[in-house]
Amino acid sequence: MESRIPDHHPLRQLFGTLAEKAFTEKLGWADFNVSEYVSKLLVDFTHTDQLNRIKNARGERVEAVVELLYESEVTHEAGSFEREREVHRHIGDFTLFMAGLFPEYLKRIRTAGLIYHKDFLVDYIKTGKRSYRIAAEFGLAPSSTDAHPAPLLFRKLSENFELCVVGLGFIRGDLERMQDEGYRKARRLLLN
Repeated sequence: MESRIPDHHPLRQLFGTLAEKAFTEKLGWADFNVSEYVSKLLVDFTHTDQLNRIKNARGERVEAVVELLYESEVTHEAGSFEREREVHRHIGDFTLFMAGLFPEYLKRIRTAGLIYHKDFLVDYIKTGKRSYRIAAEFGLAPSSTDAHPAPLLFRKLSENFELCVVGLGFIRGDLERMQDEGYRKARRLLLN
């Protein structure tokens, strides 16, 4: 996943700081690899086209998790292990992002009678955990780079998926507080 946001962009610093604070201070989980991965995920998903970057064989964007699961099966049957790993990584990323930052959306899918939504019966938590576990099992990446995080990182994301969701919830809360006028006024006073 290649981001269009430059390395030294303030958004990267903001998400990096918020992720480190959420995971280290609030959750007591000082795993820099995980907090860095989450912050990069937030940066990448600021571009909405990254949310639906997986395309099917016809070149159409795959938007629902159930369709992503189908796409992972199609690529599995075709023997395209790198593609299957990429799809499972994206499923993990997408479900983590949505469950952590937009839990009300997931609740609405299940409770508002949106039976017409393709993901009505999809459990984002279980699906995300499973997809990160599958991505970890491929073990194709010997080192941790942005393009191919190490399998150990995916295993950690799988085993601690719920904790990551909570961490993203803390980040969301921090972002909401930063938008508050009282916060901005206090910040201006303190920094000037």
